[in-house]
Amino acid sequence: MEIKRQLKLKPLLAMKSFFLFGPRATGKTTLIRQQLAKTALVIDLLDSRYFLRLSSDPHDLESLIDAAPAETIVIDEIQRIPELLNEIHRLIESKGLNFLLTGSSARKLRRGQANLLAGRVWEARMYPLIYREIPEFKLNRYLQYGGLPAVYLSDYPEEELDAYVNTYLREEIIAEGLIRRLPPFSRFLKSIALANGEMINFTKLANDCQVPPSTVTEYVGLLEDTLVGFLLPAWTDSKKRKAIKKGKFYFFDPGITHTLAGTETLDRNSNLYGKSFEQFICMELRAYLSYKRKRIPLTYWRSKAGHEVDFLLGTKTAIEVKASTKLNKNDFKGLNYLNEEGVFQNLILVSQDPVKTRADNILAIPWHEFLSDLWRDKFI
Repeated sequence: MEIKRQLKLKPLLAMKSFFLFGPRATGKTTLIRQQLAKTALVIDLLDSRYFLRLSSDPHDLESLIDAAPAETIVIDEIQRIPELLNEIHRLIESKGLNFLLTGSSARKLRRGQANLLAGRVWEARMYPLIYREIPEFKLNRYLQYGGLPAVYLSDYPEEELDAYVNTYLREEIIAEGLIRRLPPFSRFLKSIALANGEMINFTKLANDCQVPPSTVTEYVGLLEDTLVGFLLPAWTDSKKRKAIKKGKFYFFDPGITHTLAGTETLDRNSNLYGKSFEQFICMELRAYLSYKRKRIPLTYWRSKAGHEVDFLLGTKTAIEVKASTKLNKNDFKGLNYLNEEGVFQNLILVSQDPVKTRADNILAIPWHEFLSDLWRDKFI
C-alpha cells in the first residue's frame, strides 16, 4: 500500500533548517528516504559507524559533509550526540548549510543544556498516519490499533504494538537512565492509559503506582519530553461559567493507549470506543495544525458544573465529538452552554451519524466530511 504523507519536507527546508521531532516509528526515516533521497546526505546516528566516529570527534562532521556535498544534511536521531549541535551551529553560520535534524526525544537536548540553535533552526513535528494518508481507511481498525505505519499496515498489529510498548516504552526509557525503577513506571503507564483523555488526578495515580505525587509529575513530564503523550490545556477565559484549569492527558496514538491499558476488544457500544473516537479526532487536529503550520492553540473547555466541549481551535471553532450513529438533543448540550459565551464563530458536532444537520448555529457533521473540510481550512 502506497502511503503519501501530508508533511512535505522540501518546502520547509527551502525556508530554513529544521528540527523534525516525532515519536519512534511514526515514519520519519521513511519520509526522508521518499522525499530527500536524491538531494540529501543522511547521517544516521543509530548506525554505529557514524555514532562512534562523531561522538568521539564532533568536529569530524565537517569532513563527512565535504566528502559528499548535498543540498541538505540530515542528522537522524540528533539527541544521541547533542554536542553535534555546536558544530551544526558553526556550519550554518560559516557555510550557510541546510540541515534537517530528526529525533524522537527533545528531553536529552533540553535537559542537557544543548545548543538548541535558537533562531537558526525551526521545528516541525511528525505524527502517526492520519485519515487522508491511508487509502481505504478503516475507522474501527484505526481506533483499535492506531496509526503507526508498521502497526496499521501489519497483518499482526497486536504483535507490533506489544513489541513497541515492551521494547521502547519500557526497556529503552529505563536503559537511557530516564527512570530508576521499572515496576512503578510500568504501573504508571497502565494507570494513565486507563485515564487517557481525562484530567490527570496526580494523587490517584501516585497511589496506583505506589510512588510520591512528585514522581508522577516527573513521569508525565517524561512522556511529554519523549513525545509519547501530551497535556491538552484548558481554555479558561469563559465569563458566564467558571472554567476548570486542569489539562487533559492523551497518548499520541490509540493503539499504544489500548496496549498499555490491556484492552483486548473495543466494543462499539462502550465508553472506551467513544474515548478512542475522541482521541482519533484529537490526533487529526494536532496533525492538521502542525503540518499546515497553523499557530493556533488547541485546547478544551470544561465548566465547574461539568459542561464540556472536547476541542477548541483558538477562539474561532469549538468541536464536540460523539461516537453516536444517531445524535440526540443531549449531544448538543456542551456546545449550547459554550455558545452563551458569544466567542466562537463555528460550533461543530462531529459524529458517526451520516446525516448532516444544523440546529440553531451548531453544525452536526459526519466525521469524514469534517476532516475533509478541516484540511480545506474551512474552520480556521
